[in-house]
Amino acid sequence: MASRNRSESGKDKIAWSGEIVSVQPRIRLLRSFDQRSHSYLGYTLTIEGVVGKEERTFTVGIGKGDQDRNQFQAGDLVSGRSEVVRDPRNEVAEYYKTSELRRVEKRTKPQGSFPPWQGTPPGLEVYRQRGHRRLETRTYEAKCKVCIWGCRMPVEMIIDHWNPSKKRYRFETFCYGPKSCALYKAGPTRKVPGRHGMIWEEEDWLDEEAVSHRAIDE
Repeated sequence: MASRNRSESGKDKIAWSGEIVSVQPRIRLLRSFDQRSHSYLGYTLTIEGVVGKEERTFTVGIGKGDQDRNQFQAGDLVSGRSEVVRDPRNEVAEYYKTSELRRVEKRTKPQGSFPPWQGTPPGLEVYRQRGHRRLETRTYEAKCKVCIWGCRMPVEMIIDHWNPSKKRYRFETFCYGPKSCALYKAGPTRKVPGRHGMIWEEEDWLDEEAVSHRAIDE
């Protein structure tokens, strides 16, 4: 079994390769009733190619440093070895803890001046500074999965702050793109469960406040 590359945890890593379809920020959201905080983990690559012996579309989580060094974007041919994600509730990607990551060929796609945008994504600090608005899940799936400004986040919700072990999980989609984007749809407001069956609703003004520092085309 010496030919297999084992991770520090002892689990086998799986070899993969293919063409990048999209690069999006890899961000985790923690909710506690009306409070929220973000963890900026890196980036998620959506790839059309081969993982193990299976040909399909799959997702790989990489770190900030990996993206900073390689400046991956849609069209690039890449390869690497990764672990299967242990807890799918906390990750959008199917694979992570990637090693031997490299660009096999740079094949930049022509970039238009209209959405969805597929150039090289900015640094995570840019996403943090820009702020996001909620994005309707169907719109994300149909139009925004390939856009550098789209993001699907795993959400961990602490239901009772007196008992932090009581949690629920879900996924939410967000937009960091220009407020003028013609594809954008907010969708219904999001509701967060709390103690004793209480519900907190994240109303529109919170989104408006989060991006109020940006002009309409920013």
